[in-house]
Amino acid sequence: MSEATLTVAPPSAPVEERLTPIGQALTILGDRWVLMILQRAFLLRVRTFAGWRDELGISESVLASRLKELVACGIFETAAYRNGRVRYEYRLTERGLGLWSLLVAIYSWERDWTSRELPPLIHDACGNEARPVLGCGHCHTAMTARATHTVRGPDATFASVHAPRQHRRTTGPRPDYLGYCPDALEILGDRWSTHVLAAAFLGVKRFGDFQAEMGIAPSVLTDRLRRFVDLGVLRPAESGYRLTDRGLAFFEVFAFIVDWAQRELPAPPSFLLDITHKSCGAGLAPVLLCTGCDGVLARREVHFDISA
Repeated sequence: MSEATLTVAPPSAPVEERLTPIGQALTILGDRWVLMILQRAFLLRVRTFAGWRDELGISESVLASRLKELVACGIFETAAYRNGRVRYEYRLTERGLGLWSLLVAIYSWERDWTSRELPPLIHDACGNEARPVLGCGHCHTAMTARATHTVRGPDATFASVHAPRQHRRTTGPRPDYLGYCPDALEILGDRWSTHVLAAAFLGVKRFGDFQAEMGIAPSVLTDRLRRFVDLGVLRPAESGYRLTDRGLAFFEVFAFIVDWAQRELPAPPSFLLDITHKSCGAGLAPVLLCTGCDGVLARREVHFDISA
């Protein structure tokens, strides 16, 4: 992955050559292997090359390329340690730790909208299963896609969101009780799929409008729309394609992507999405709320019960 795909180009560069923060974030995160590497880092505290290789059954070449990219993006940093000889481990940076809420939101959607059994997330502060829901960080009330209003900056076009694919397709992670396969990864682990869903959240409905907004090949768009209909995320309607309740629920994940991207990957205001919580009028500041006590979930105050 080239450095240019991870940073905002100088103001003199044409708009179409620059990526919005969301475009940059999807370039980094829109990959199944990256998400599984991060998930293992948080959940099992995996830090070594051998640890990820053995946990995921990933080829060494694919793992090496993903770790290299995550270091270049400032999500991991390397630290030397001695185990007979000097080796290196990968530690989450502050930027990387900021992705914790996104991964929990993915877990939450998968738990609520698929039949898969996932390990419960326990809120240590109250002792209950958290069953997290999206909340507003200002008024601490639950928030859905319908409770928000979004305005796009003039340069926040999908032409400045999509980046060329960085990797050839490889066999995906093997399904297991820890993973987010298959449904959430079908949406988030493919950049075009994520762009289609983002466009749907921003009100795009008709095939021609998707194509015009995104510059996507008709065959690729047809495939992604078909997948989303099969997944129950979109449904065909007379006015085009509409988000189902299942699709609208994925806004929880989208909100954390937008928040992380616009906080960690600064860009001119014209490249940003302005998402407002209608009931309190505040800008997007997503948090996870515990359904057991209504408190805000903090990374150090929860744990997954993987003892079963």
